[in-house]
Amino acid sequence: MSAGHILVVDDEPSMLRYLQTVLELDSYRVTTACNGTEALEKVQRANPDLVLLDMVMPGADGLETLQRIREIRPATKVVMLSCVRDTRKVAQAMRLGAQDYLSKPVQKEEMSEVLRFCLENMEPGGPGAGEAIEVSEGVFFFSATPQMRQLRAQAMQVARFDFPVLLLGESGTGKEVLAHLIHKYSDRSHRTFLKVNCAAMPSELLESELFGYEPGAFTGAVKSKPGKFELCNKGTLLLDEIGEMSSALQAKLLQVLQDGQFSRLGGRNTVKVDVRVLAATNINMPQAIAQKAFREDLYYRLNSFVLRMPSLRERREEIPMILRHFMIHLADRYACAPLNVSPQLVESCENYPWPGNIRELENFVKRYLVLGDESAAIAELQQGTSRDPQTGIVVRMEEKQPQPSPDLKEMVRNLKNGAEMEVIAQVLEETAWNRKRAATQLNISYKALLYKIRQYDIRPRQAG
Repeated sequence: MSAGHILVVDDEPSMLRYLQTVLELDSYRVTTACNGTEALEKVQRANPDLVLLDMVMPGADGLETLQRIREIRPATKVVMLSCVRDTRKVAQAMRLGAQDYLSKPVQKEEMSEVLRFCLENMEPGGPGAGEAIEVSEGVFFFSATPQMRQLRAQAMQVARFDFPVLLLGESGTGKEVLAHLIHKYSDRSHRTFLKVNCAAMPSELLESELFGYEPGAFTGAVKSKPGKFELCNKGTLLLDEIGEMSSALQAKLLQVLQDGQFSRLGGRNTVKVDVRVLAATNINMPQAIAQKAFREDLYYRLNSFVLRMPSLRERREEIPMILRHFMIHLADRYACAPLNVSPQLVESCENYPWPGNIRELENFVKRYLVLGDESAAIAELQQGTSRDPQTGIVVRMEEKQPQPSPDLKEMVRNLKNGAEMEVIAQVLEETAWNRKRAATQLNISYKALLYKIRQYDIRPRQAG
């Protein structure tokens, strides 16, 4: 039985013969074309499952042909064939809807991996399946699994209804990207989208950031300044890490959600706004409500609709797509050649637990691009991670291995750091990860606590 129908488009006869032979040996049904015009005719007539499309051809080049294929057969998968020097063009092709890319000279193993991924994630007759949708400049929403396709459909549906949405999920999963997707498909898409990180500043500063202030409201306030709500009027405002907002500020936010009006700091006049609020958090909201860390009335006002962003561990099938996406776009950003993404590297990425989710994967690709050593990158992944059963802290395996003959000062420092890490993790769990309460309980500044969390890579303990 044929593994699928593939159209190969390339103006080099030797490349056409090579690809046709390799693909037919893998049981694919192959059609060939030597230019864009012939390719479009065969796409319309034969309707292949996938097109391998050369980037540089005389006449209609790869980008122009890709655009026409997307117009006449939007469900057809397209994988670009590119030379190293075509980095920026490949990035543009991905934005136009190409599923992936292969660098010339094409390696059989890598091509087999890309084709398997693209064709296995096809929805018959389902346009847009397995795509990376650009939701804002350089920001993409990936949907290559049934779970993510369902989430994408829910987000696009709820986007049309003008009420708050609560976005849940672990840190680094892409809740902000989900918010961009909602904004993109809403009636406010042509208006402003702004994000405010509620955990990044003290309560007083956050209040002035959200609602603005009048002259004399506090020391240094010499002239009036509008807040994010005013700047975002008629648009969409994302309140990230909303679980870190103080109770007093939660009450003021509730008033804005109910009445659409507020007063600036130090002001007497009422300001009316029309802002759609999206709220994101990685905390356990029912637990925070039970511990009086989050207002129940605000929670029910925000959760008109709840969307949960799954961790990368829950959608491992998307890792090859996301890995290649970051490779081409980061190479484009840093003006360097994309590196090989071998089946061995993909397998190692699929087996790694990714406690930092998509953000960690992006940073991994950055390191790989800088160092250029695939064997070192694979070794880094294969060392893996473990989670301390007592504290829930994610610890890299190499950190748990005894170091050869450390001196006394180093031993004492390591013991001190380990004890400090455990105490901080315990207090964070006891306070339901309310960082302000934890900092007070630990008798350290809020900024110092955030530094320690980053230093020790402390993460919330997973339920169950």
